Amino acid sequence: MKRLIALFSLLLIHSLALAQGRGLPDFTELVEKQGAAVVNISTTQTIRGHGQAMPFPFDENDPAYDFFKRFMPRLPGEGAPREFQNKSLGSGFIISADGYILTNAHVVDSADEVTVRLTDKREFKARTIGADKRTDIALVKIEASGLPAVKMADPAQLKVGEWVVAIGSPFGFENSVTAGIVSAKGRALPQENYVPFIQTDVAINPGNSGGPLFNMRGEVVGINSQIYSRSGGFMGLSFAIPIDVAMEIQGQLRSTGKVSRGRIGVVIQEVSKELAESLGLSQPMGAVVNAVEPGGPAEKAGLEAGDVILRFDGKTVGSSSELPRMVASVRPGTRATVQVWRKGATQDIALTVGEMAEEKQAGGRTPRGSKTPEQAANRLGLVVSELSAEQKRELKLNAGLLIEEVRSVGARADLRPGDIVIAVISRGATTELRSVDQFNKLLARFEKGSNVTLLIRRGEMQTFVTIRNLSGD
Repeated sequence: MKRLIALFSLLLIHSLALAQGRGLPDFTELVEKQGAAVVNISTTQTIRGHGQAMPFPFDENDPAYDFFKRFMPRLPGEGAPREFQNKSLGSGFIISADGYILTNAHVVDSADEVTVRLTDKREFKARTIGADKRTDIALVKIEASGLPAVKMADPAQLKVGEWVVAIGSPFGFENSVTAGIVSAKGRALPQENYVPFIQTDVAINPGNSGGPLFNMRGEVVGINSQIYSRSGGFMGLSFAIPIDVAMEIQGQLRSTGKVSRGRIGVVIQEVSKELAESLGLSQPMGAVVNAVEPGGPAEKAGLEAGDVILRFDGKTVGSSSELPRMVASVRPGTRATVQVWRKGATQDIALTVGEMAEEKQAGGRTPRGSKTPEQAANRLGLVVSELSAEQKRELKLNAGLLIEEVRSVGARADLRPGDIVIAVISRGATTELRSVDQFNKLLARFEKGSNVTLLIRRGEMQTFVTIRNLSGD
């Protein structure tokens, strides 16, 4: 009996070992076949200035040299004109045999000279066809033929948990291979509205930027673009631009040298659970319109603040981060249908997509009201006053109350003095505020523990603010 148990144990251990062996990926064939299509990119930027430079405490070959050269201040004073060479390294990959190469826009940004080095040690001076900073994609060209090119994958088929491989030049170490898994898809990053990033735990460091991210079939699924780090080095969070986004951008760069994007002229925000309840939506989805640009495509078509955009051009808007990408991908001048949720029902609105221009810096003044000494805070802990006719004309508002002071609940909701409460939203109905007395009566109707959603004007921007778990009177 003991022999049988021992034999069974040995068989079990052997089976587990075989199973673990089958589960470990082998990247050698992938690297051998695809490594030659990955290139090293070095750039030089000439900076002209006057005065004496502060001495650097590092040798030029030290990785810290570039950091201090870029950020260490110069000593003031007169001096002969001097030229400084700012050099940087990155990666790229060949997408066609005639020398077109994809990389990141930040790799070649402001470069006076771009040099591409192949794995066979050949070097070429490259020409930048175009760069798009919004997606961080650049297309460069070298004069060569018969080059090895990568194959493209469909990022839609990529699965979370799948093995992926990066090849690049971290810190200048050419054709370095790192591997990991897909951590998430469709990541929206701050200030990055046009890329649904692929998140991985592949080790990415300075110099990897612009290099390819491969699936196990040797197909490119993305371009390694950035990392999340508190130290400046790799901490397990890497982000890649999906290759379908990059290929669409490079197509426009190749044909026109620039990227044309659609726009509809709305300011949006995410639909929270509480806001969905206030608007009468069955679940949080879509993008709620905070403000509509005067004279823009959305206003001309009849979109209004408070509308929730559920579908755009036949595609479902699951979250607000998806809408900018959908709109930007539509060619300007195209007629598109927008499905909105308004006053408890869906409505289809046709509009003509405009063309995105350079972003404008929002401005605006904070109005001043006149708080009377006897005025008390309302149920939300807000001291509000009515706008004068002159203030309404200046702000181009028909209604609204100025917040003079914020106490208790209002403070927790990030309401501030100077904000203007335009309306209260409840169960899909929007009620514009025209007097303090009206506001107080509306608040009195809410039961204890319920949520109150307000439409707030702050400077030139409008936003929805939900105050949760309303207290008693």
